[in-house]
Amino acid sequence: MSAQYSISDLEKISLKVRQNLLKMIFAAKSGHPAGSLSSADILVSLYFSLMNHDPKNPPWEERDRFILSNGHTCPALYAVLAEAGYFPKEKLVSYAKLGSPLQGHPERTKLPGIETTSGSLGMGLGQASGYALAAKMDDRRFRIYCLVSDAEHDEGSHWEAVLVAAKYKLSNLTLFVDQNQIQIDGKTEEVLPLKSLLEKYRAFGWNALEIDGHNFSEIIGAVEKARSYYEGPSVIIAQTIAGKGVSFMEENSAWHAKVPSKEELEEALKELK
Repeated sequence: MSAQYSISDLEKISLKVRQNLLKMIFAAKSGHPAGSLSSADILVSLYFSLMNHDPKNPPWEERDRFILSNGHTCPALYAVLAEAGYFPKEKLVSYAKLGSPLQGHPERTKLPGIETTSGSLGMGLGQASGYALAAKMDDRRFRIYCLVSDAEHDEGSHWEAVLVAAKYKLSNLTLFVDQNQIQIDGKTEEVLPLKSLLEKYRAFGWNALEIDGHNFSEIIGAVEKARSYYEGPSVIIAQTIAGKGVSFMEENSAWHAKVPSKEELEEALKELK
């Protein structure tokens, strides 16, 4: 599946994804809406326009790999995978239930389309770099995509992986940073200031791009630029809005891990029509 959908199609899919992930979080009485909503457009772009993958054959060896580092935003990933056809959408209501394959953090062996088990923050880029290095060593042509949060840059393990990817010139690796400016304790620039991630990545030897993470044309264009860069890894720093699409959640760190009430869910779904 790649490049089958227009920008208008992607916008419609993204609305469905946002509606479904909020329903999931409400039904489970657990979840992280702000980051799930901020990353939805990136995930929709990858699965419906950019990645080579086959929902009917998840283990296809030549598939592109996607790794979600900030696993707590998995409601967005689950909703996208269901929309793409990896499993019936009816399963979404089982999110975070005991015994469900849709756990509160993705588990690789439980659900088609999940490449790695994630939960511990700051580990995703290390996993993605390992995949990318192995692919290069085996002369494989598939690409690795990884999504991390801005707050994960507080983790030293993440920066170790940044160094490794640059050292081995992993041009088959594209990293997305969901820079929504919040984390569980408040604004990222107040908790532990990141300053310019663009300058930092360039200093570490990466091909660094910055985009509007809710503009499908910019997302797709940035990935195309990353694909044509052969001297090392690429990072796409996506400026996003936490809680995107729901006015009372937007840019509000209180919604990092807050479950909407019935009335709040109804209001949110009205706004997402």
